[in-house]
Amino acid sequence: MKFDVITLFPEMIEQACSHSILSRAAERGIISVNTINPRNYTHDKHKKVDDTPFGGGAGMVLMCQPYFDAFDSIEKDENTEIILLSPQGKPFSQTLSKELSEKQHIILLCGHYEGFDERIKIYTKAKEVSIGDFVLTGGELPALCLIDSISRNIEGCLGKIDSAHFDSFSDGLLEYPQYTKPRDYKNFKVPEILLSGNHAQIAKWRRKQQFLITLRKRPDLFEKFKENCTNKEDLKLLNEVLFEDLN
Repeated sequence: MKFDVITLFPEMIEQACSHSILSRAAERGIISVNTINPRNYTHDKHKKVDDTPFGGGAGMVLMCQPYFDAFDSIEKDENTEIILLSPQGKPFSQTLSKELSEKQHIILLCGHYEGFDERIKIYTKAKEVSIGDFVLTGGELPALCLIDSISRNIEGCLGKIDSAHFDSFSDGLLEYPQYTKPRDYKNFKVPEILLSGNHAQIAKWRRKQQFLITLRKRPDLFEKFKENCTNKEDLKLLNEVLFEDLN
């Protein structure tokens, strides 16, 4: 997977990707993260990339020329996905993350100031994606969120791909609770079922915990899962959870 990030602050992207899982994935050749700075493509001696908006208003708007040229400098093919980070975009989700992990090349456009000249969106034919209903100073942090999330779904990026399979939202539910040593700390004890060695019962307990936690913390996700559930074992556990919650 190749990520090309068009950004005015390449050091933000480069520094974040030089640590932990992303760094190890890059060292193993599983992903590559490259940055393209539009300031390097300006025709202005001051490296100007923004100007005042036509029609008046506060703030500065990113100009077409440096972004068009920065975008054109990137080699693309039919498997390239182009994403513009924007609060107006489609909400990012685990489902979208998995879809994007099937791509071989992703270009991420990071905005700043009052945003992009609208013609940049039209020219690049980018899909707009948002990480939430709030506004940030620039698109670098959202871009890093996408890079991190998408990379986790690529085989070999994590120590075991199963690590990603059981993440929250991987099947529409929140993750079950995790415990490690010691078994008893200040009288806070690990559930006995996890010490039993009965893997079938442990799996059942964890699945039920997923339902309980999702019901209590994200009832919207719980309802959506319940409506689409067809697995008999899951349906049985769902009914148990609903009964326990009512009582």
